[in-house]
Amino acid sequence: MDYHIGPCTKSDVRAIAEGLNAYNAEQVPFTQARPYVDMSRKIVDENGKIIAGCCATMYGWHVLYVEILWVDALWRRQGVGRYLLRAVEEEAKRKGAYLVHLDTFDFQARAFYEKQGYRLFGTLENVPQGHERYYLQKQL
Repeated sequence: MDYHIGPCTKSDVRAIAEGLNAYNAEQVPFTQARPYVDMSRKIVDENGKIIAGCCATMYGWHVLYVEILWVDALWRRQGVGRYLLRAVEEEAKRKGAYLVHLDTFDFQARAFYEKQGYRLFGTLENVPQGHERYYLQKQL
């Protein structure tokens, strides 16, 4: 058998993800109709400018993954991040989510997430070099 390694196109990435989804569903059947439900939300100011955003997905078994939570520097420490995160969590919970997880670096927002009820379940050391990446979860 002959093979080689090469770059992926967007359609290749979709095909790979679909293959993994099919395998996962065979092993542990999904509990939600679609394997991925976009739960991303944003907050805009009176001019329509994004001042905060949360990129999140509820996947396969009603588990919410928060990939990104960002608040513009001018709006930090005013409750905007807490409000947005809570809104995403509550919407996911209404759709059946029971667990949420995310990660953050030591120079980002671990203390913020812990104040929101998240607990640490893992640490990746020296990523980036001299820093740590924290993995947190919360029951909804």
